[in-house]
Amino acid sequence: MSSAPKLQLTRAIGRWTLAALVLNGVIGSGIFGLPDDIARLVGPAAPKAYLLAALGIGIIMAVFAELASQFRDAGGPYLYAREAFGRFAGIQMGWFAWLVRLTSAAANANLFVVYLGEFWHAATQPAPRALLLTLMIWSFAAVNVRGVIAGARTSNLFTGAKLLPLGLFIAAGLPLSRGTVVPAPVAASTDDWFQAALALVFAYGGFEAAMMPMGEARDPRRDAPFALFTGLAAVTAIYTLVHVVTMHSVENLAASQRPLADAARTFLGPWGASFIALGAMLSTSGYLAGSFVNAPRLTYAFAERGDFPRVFAAVHERFRTPHASILLFGALVWGLALYGSFLWNAILSAVVRVFTYAVVCAALLQLRRQKPQADSLRLPLGWLFAVTGFALCAVMAAQMNAEHAKIVAALATVATLNWLLASKRPLVRT
Repeated sequence: MSSAPKLQLTRAIGRWTLAALVLNGVIGSGIFGLPDDIARLVGPAAPKAYLLAALGIGIIMAVFAELASQFRDAGGPYLYAREAFGRFAGIQMGWFAWLVRLTSAAANANLFVVYLGEFWHAATQPAPRALLLTLMIWSFAAVNVRGVIAGARTSNLFTGAKLLPLGLFIAAGLPLSRGTVVPAPVAASTDDWFQAALALVFAYGGFEAAMMPMGEARDPRRDAPFALFTGLAAVTAIYTLVHVVTMHSVENLAASQRPLADAARTFLGPWGASFIALGAMLSTSGYLAGSFVNAPRLTYAFAERGDFPRVFAAVHERFRTPHASILLFGALVWGLALYGSFLWNAILSAVVRVFTYAVVCAALLQLRRQKPQADSLRLPLGWLFAVTGFALCAVMAAQMNAEHAKIVAALATVATLNWLLASKRPLVRT
């Protein structure tokens, strides 16, 4: 890198804000549509499926915890892959991780508009929809350009706001729904359990986004593991208890299109559906707020190391934020949200996420060999976590179809072209 002084990012993200970013990255749209799908697959055994999935994702989270504690720069999975396997692997990882973040944010923006339609029916029409998406996405971009503290506080505010209705749903539903509905048994096959596990592991995903702004974290070595495992415990409790309430509140849960709204209607009365619709809007907007804190730090890290146009490594002179990367993220999310539906963006996000987890697990093994004395958290039997996590990812990848394979191949081709262009510039290491 150049020896000329450069503006630095502000280290303003503490451990609780980082934990809130983990929660925001995981709890988005999925919780409001998940119970019917899991009930259809495994029936009354669903709570066990949530706990098993938490165990599986906890293995991968543990790998992220060790790696995140080792770095004090922005980038997350991109940085781990680049340091472990070199520039080509880093760029491939970066593109996969970036597409996950873009499509996940676009999916949540679309679902916000869908639930707003419960209160304003015209919201889902083309012109109002476009206007709403524009105002929402660019408002978050403006807040984050003005400072990471403002962006993080906005994310924290929405995290609290979206957890409140879910907490009230659980608190009211557990005593009021007890014994109301006895779920019918389901003869779940091995394939059904695999499909449920895949859906739940995806639903628990998104935590990796919180590891991207480590260049603005106060103490990554201590705070990253705390944030990841605190977030996992909270999310597991919320997901499992929400399903318990819905399975004992909704007749034929597997056929419900809005399971939480239908459940709330049974024990909160006619206003229950509106209450849950508001909760879904808070949840999706909170996810979007967190995305604007996390994802732009990925392209900032890209550009800082010469793997992307240097303009995206620019730091605003006044606000000390990667403003060019924030605006790029906003523009692409806006375009994807306008172009695609919630489902289109969600499927695209699901396809590529598993590959980022697999490479991160492999990176842990490599970095332990390269840097045995690194100042970081050291997992007991860390190699076993990495190997087990990689095996879980391989099982999930085996479930993908031909269309998924085409998307993965196309993305890998784009990343390879990026690498060919970047290889003409000097390699920059941290």
